[in-house]
Amino acid sequence: MSGLLRMQPCLQQQLERLFYFWLLLCLRFDSGAACGVEEQQHQGDKLILCRACGHELAYAADIHHVPSHLALSSCNDTLIGDKRVNVQLFENPQGHRFEVITLRKANVSKHWPADERFSWYPGYSWTVATCPRCKTHLGWAFQPSDWPETITRKKFEESDQTFVALITHRLLREDFASSLLVTPKSFMS
Repeated sequence: MSGLLRMQPCLQQQLERLFYFWLLLCLRFDSGAACGVEEQQHQGDKLILCRACGHELAYAADIHHVPSHLALSSCNDTLIGDKRVNVQLFENPQGHRFEVITLRKANVSKHWPADERFSWYPGYSWTVATCPRCKTHLGWAFQPSDWPETITRKKFEESDQTFVALITHRLLREDFASSLLVTPKSFMS
């Protein structure tokens, strides 16, 4: 019996290593087939991921600063590698503060109808944006207030009048995420 008890931690470590190896494979190869053409267009561009699940949300090239005079503060930060990004701090009516970056487009789920009340961007209505994989609240999608409350995803994505504001601490750079994943010694030859 004592030999079996000594093997359990070893077996547990091996199972944990297999799990982390499997997780690494899932994160690296999850969307390869679906994004083939787009991935070639953005080759070398840094990916922005959902911090909760690793889902690919956008490319650094999609970042597009949309200023608002309602921001409590605004500063440049190096969130995406060596690229300087404008980060704005906003407060909602409940007193919760959010640091956001704005992007032309992002692979997020938008939950219409849009609402123009309490918008941080005058002239725009907002709707909640979540991760399509894990449903984590990532930020908000903005569209002109004179548009219908509900629009198609295609109309939103094709317009140059729309944008997405994502919460910075709910995002992760792909190159940073890759640096966190360490290959266990048992998998190295």
